[in-house]
Amino acid sequence: MLPFAALLGSSLSLAALKINLYNPQNIGIYSAIVIALLLGFVHGITPDEHTWPITFSYAVGSYSTKGGAKAGMIFSAGFTLQRAILSEVAYFALAGIFMTSAAFGITYIFVGIAMFAAGIYIKNKSIYPHWHWLEERLSYAFGLHKKNSKSHELEEEHKLNPLATTDASPALKAVPSKLAFLHGIIAGFGFGAFALIIYTVLSPAMPNAWVGWIPGFMFGIGTMMMQILFGAGFGKWLSGVKRLTQRGIAFVARTISSDVLYYGGLAFSVAGIAILAYPQILTYGISTGIKIHNLGNLGVGFFIVIFAVVIIGFISYFRAIRIASRSRGLYTPPESVRH
Repeated sequence: MLPFAALLGSSLSLAALKINLYNPQNIGIYSAIVIALLLGFVHGITPDEHTWPITFSYAVGSYSTKGGAKAGMIFSAGFTLQRAILSEVAYFALAGIFMTSAAFGITYIFVGIAMFAAGIYIKNKSIYPHWHWLEERLSYAFGLHKKNSKSHELEEEHKLNPLATTDASPALKAVPSKLAFLHGIIAGFGFGAFALIIYTVLSPAMPNAWVGWIPGFMFGIGTMMMQILFGAGFGKWLSGVKRLTQRGIAFVARTISSDVLYYGGLAFSVAGIAILAYPQILTYGISTGIKIHNLGNLGVGFFIVIFAVVIIGFISYFRAIRIASRSRGLYTPPESVRH
């Protein structure tokens, strides 16, 4: 196997590095690699629709620092894999196939579907025949129904308050963190300013096809490092809510997570359909004059982040807190209230 330095085919000179994160031009191999990593940091920090809503959902749902960091890492791993593959494709000047408004809209739709499906899973919603109802009706028909019959017990089981049982929150399933990897792969197909720089400037700067994947990979690693930190912060956020029991924290966390995925997924899908119908939507935005991608022009992606993470997240938080404060086993009232 050829040494890595030989594959790059150039010696490193720090003095020769040309670092321009906003509009890099005519750069060398090592400058391209460093710029890709730094752009990943910026991508992970700024409010990006392809990272924040998903990382926030899974990290908050884990309601722990370790779980949040894990969620950020798993999501970013899928994202990094996809970006590395597309970076290699870009080296052969084929990335333009995916860099269209149609691809952008389709990506939004698939991200939305994946988020919506995860939200339904956490909410434990499903469409299925109510067999206990059918069993009860058959029992009545054949005169077999008794007050203490199994069908009656099963029917009563459906009427139990799920918050009063011993499970953390049987009405809300645990957040499937491994699904974040799939979300990362899907989200990686989003094409904004960062992708444009990677696929049209950084990847072509690589000396050969053996290392064409490196800019996308480094971009993903930079994003991962920031998403791990933010994921840990999101996960830690709920663990310190006062007077909630461990079950209460689990309930609030899963409520927020499922709501952001559920309604955020709908928002993504609607935005994707709108982009397919009216591609010019992508050209609209509010210019801030800030020379930082994701902050310089506030477009449809930024407002999806605001809707999914800020609006839905906080509405869901206060709704879940209100429910938990009225539920036995989820909330510990102050001493004065208890007595």
